[in-house]
Amino acid sequence: MEPKIAMSLKALSLALAMCGASLWVQAAGTHTHPDTPIGAPGHSDKVTRTITIDMQDNMRFVPATLAVKQGETIRLLVRNKGAMTHELVMGNSQDLLAHAKAMQQAPQMQHRDPNSLSLAPGRQGELLWHFTRAMTVDFACLQPGHFESGMRGKIEVAKGHSDAHAH
Repeated sequence: MEPKIAMSLKALSLALAMCGASLWVQAAGTHTHPDTPIGAPGHSDKVTRTITIDMQDNMRFVPATLAVKQGETIRLLVRNKGAMTHELVMGNSQDLLAHAKAMQQAPQMQHRDPNSLSLAPGRQGELLWHFTRAMTVDFACLQPGHFESGMRGKIEVAKGHSDAHAH
């Protein structure tokens, strides 16, 4: 009996790692966008600035380090400059590592969460994100092998509130 319980707990842990944001994504569908440990989906009328990030086939984001202020809503304009699919998924380092391992087992997994963007070669897209806490927010490409090859970055969120307001 215990091996079945252990197996069930392991399966549950994997499912939670793979879909950690699903509960707040469902809530986002009701337009309530709750705060998460890394912030919340942003609204276009609150964007304070746009930052462009390029994804490259050398398994790098350019730039790989961003600086924002607590309270800012940023438009991340993400461009896939490579010849293969890349993605940008924001989270904390532990969750991204667990998710990257899960992607090794399920490489066909698609990300449609407000903290992620998957782009075919030559495509671009945007993420709107409201940074609510002073902290480091990690981001990575979780396509199989990309995270392990170093396709990661950091967003340093400084304490204090942004003075800029978009209209």
